[in-house]
Amino acid sequence: MPDLTLPPIVAIVGRPNVGKSTLFNRLVGKKLAIVDDTPGVTRDRREADGHLGDLEFRVMDTAGLENATDDSLPARMRRQTEQALADADIILFVIDGRAGVTADDTHFANLLRRSNQPILLLVNKAEGQAARAGFLEAYELGIGEPIPVSAEHGEGMADLYQALRPLILKDLPEIEDEATDDEDEAAAARRPLQVAICGRPNVGKSTMINQLLGEDRLLTGPEAGITRDSISVSFTHRDREMKLFDTAGLRRRPKVHDKLEKLSVADTLRSIQYAEVVIMVIDGTQGLDKQDLNIAASVIDEGRAIVLAVNKWDAVENKDERLQEIKDRLSISLTQVSGIPIVTCSGLTGRSLNVLLDQALQAHKRWNFRVTTSKLNRWLEGALEAHQPPLVSGRRIKIRYGTQIKARPPTLALFCTKASELPDHYIRYLVNSFRDTFDLPGVPIRVVLRQPDNPYDDD
Repeated sequence: MPDLTLPPIVAIVGRPNVGKSTLFNRLVGKKLAIVDDTPGVTRDRREADGHLGDLEFRVMDTAGLENATDDSLPARMRRQTEQALADADIILFVIDGRAGVTADDTHFANLLRRSNQPILLLVNKAEGQAARAGFLEAYELGIGEPIPVSAEHGEGMADLYQALRPLILKDLPEIEDEATDDEDEAAAARRPLQVAICGRPNVGKSTMINQLLGEDRLLTGPEAGITRDSISVSFTHRDREMKLFDTAGLRRRPKVHDKLEKLSVADTLRSIQYAEVVIMVIDGTQGLDKQDLNIAASVIDEGRAIVLAVNKWDAVENKDERLQEIKDRLSISLTQVSGIPIVTCSGLTGRSLNVLLDQALQAHKRWNFRVTTSKLNRWLEGALEAHQPPLVSGRRIKIRYGTQIKARPPTLALFCTKASELPDHYIRYLVNSFRDTFDLPGVPIRVVLRQPDNPYDDD
């Protein structure tokens, strides 16, 4: 029996390229799912909070139903969709009104009729007269009265609302008391930690998440580039709720020509922007290459806390030598952030994945670090005594005081003379001194230089 305290799950299913992801984006109110004319863009099932009028529910986008039952990629995609159907409370079966009812539509309609969940038949792309014949053919599927919609243009949403409303509201419990403001604040404090898992293609990102969840939630396989959308899954670690974002692999830019891969890359970069902690996964058998460093630099530029997961460690030979090689490469190539936490693990066996998440929690804590102005200026005084600022035109730059203006990541404002002439190497010295003093490894630290107004300036 479903938990009535949770919103119902509405799964969108249908053969490839009928507009499922477009409908998903329409119900979510954001362009979360990648949409393209190429069939089979969606491979994993994606979930998000959806709404239609005053109706709230959990909406699930799925891969196109494929008529395959072997171990091929289409067959694995089909099994993902079948699992989505088993989890759903309501099914939206989508067909293409312009293409009419196909043999695959009829085949999958017969499968869906065996399920116990209520099914709504949507005839998508129904704007204009071109879909009229397809709408009439939809009656032949025997799944009730079809609902003409246009997910792209938002047409037919009122009819969909009328069909969904009794299915969603019939079993929902009445809410007697509204939450207080204190409860709302407490809920905000408990919101899930956003963790993006990124890296090059085929380093084992999806396998790691499946191992954590204890189920084949995400599509995996030997083929590189299976993941296209950034898929979020909920997870709890040490009583801390998390949202883990599995992202598409990032290849070197000159190698990215395909339109779909460009969309996937953009989706991955967007996930990094909205994340709080990024777990960057590398293949331990291959070591740290230039593209890994480029990805890490992008994460740092976005100001996100970063943890390095060296995956497939069980298959690495000369482990001590490989680990030292990775540490040396990081210290040379990523001088802007020293002390990035490194966790050797195996997504296939589950080795050290709990340690990896522990490090993510610690990185998030450091990312939120705040220091009082008095402590900051005591540190600054000591740093200036140990290594004074350089001379400019025969006069020494004076850093008078500092304050922390924000966290997430820690950002310092330093007030000084000739702010524009303070060299980068001295700023790096101050950043590293601040990081060492307050124990903030692997966290970007930003410095904003400010120059007080000169009252004697003629201007």
